[in-house]
Amino acid sequence: MDYLEEARERFKDDLFATEAAEIKIEAADVNYAKCSMVIKPIHKNAANAVMGGAIFTLADFTFAVAANTGNPLTVTQTSNIMFIGAAKGDTLFAEAKCTKTGKRACYFTIDVYDNLENRVATVSTCGCRL
Repeated sequence: MDYLEEARERFKDDLFATEAAEIKIEAADVNYAKCSMVIKPIHKNAANAVMGGAIFTLADFTFAVAANTGNPLTVTQTSNIMFIGAAKGDTLFAEAKCTKTGKRACYFTIDVYDNLENRVATVSTCGCRL
């Protein structure tokens, strides 16, 4: 089984991300992942923009896939999101890359952008390997 199949199998029961938010795992490798989310009315707020919580859910799930693929169980310890701009496309993508990893702690940057290549957010996450 390759890493993409392994990640999809491992996270299939993460129902909030995979069913409610309808996030798809596009790529997975050790300390790397790319996920997507088609923007639907349920993802929008009263201003008709993508809700910050939906953006963060995509980023957090992408971190989880990257941090747990080929690694021991890893959970978010701290996370900081910086919203950069509004999504103008119809699909969001998040790409998580490990910037440093140690025995128990790992650090990731997750970039969120839309299908028109507009940057939407950047997230810095520190994970704890259990």
